[in-house]
Amino acid sequence: MRGILFDLDGVLYNGEVPIAGAAEAVAWVREQAIPHLFVTNTTSRGVDTIAAKLTGFGIPANAEQILTPPKATVTWLAARPRGSLALFVPPKTRGEFAGFDILPEDAEAGADYVIVGDFGERWDFRELNRAFRLLHNNPAATLIALGMTRYWQASDGPRLDTAPFIAALEHATGRRAVVLGKPSREFFSAAVGKLGLAPGEVLMIGDDIRTDIAGAQAAGLRAALVRTGKFRASDLEEGIQPDAVLDSVTDLPSFWR
Repeated sequence: MRGILFDLDGVLYNGEVPIAGAAEAVAWVREQAIPHLFVTNTTSRGVDTIAAKLTGFGIPANAEQILTPPKATVTWLAARPRGSLALFVPPKTRGEFAGFDILPEDAEAGADYVIVGDFGERWDFRELNRAFRLLHNNPAATLIALGMTRYWQASDGPRLDTAPFIAALEHATGRRAVVLGKPSREFFSAAVGKLGLAPGEVLMIGDDIRTDIAGAQAAGLRAALVRTGKFRASDLEEGIQPDAVLDSVTDLPSFWR
């Protein structure tokens, strides 16, 4: 192994609380000059905000060291015919799509791409039905999922993430979403490409047995599951075998050696 991909929430921090020893583990990686990248399905904030959060936790980072689904989606869209975007993402994330034709937030028709991320508590029947209508009114419209995380561990307990709402829209429209976040092969390939390494040379470290571990392994990477964040003992009974299981990211140096 020559490079590392770090998931963020659940690996380096839980919500607004840093995981003990995480900053030291990343510092060790940098001391060893190991190529690394931070990869996250978070769409509730822009990369600059994420970089500032990491820096505040003692892990200096900049936007170029972070790969998010919105960044991957912008690259994907740039290689395709221009069209109107309907965004179901938080206000802070809408800025990531500057330069594109973005429909008003109450539009129910006219979308060429319907992009769904972490819409959080803004989801209600009206918004979900509006996403459905946008797709229903244009059979050629593309549904884009900014990741397929089922849930995340918030400070008040588990909260639904993007995947359940994508599943509802797929079922209602009979079409499959283009996934431009974890666990898609395209997302992991983009991350590995930024490191300039082959997939088999890269270790993914995450707390989600499906999006982090299974997704990385399907893309040819190795994957280590940490027992922090959303980890549950039952994760190891799902038929997915991590290449390693670490108590936390603080075990990385000894595992790597």
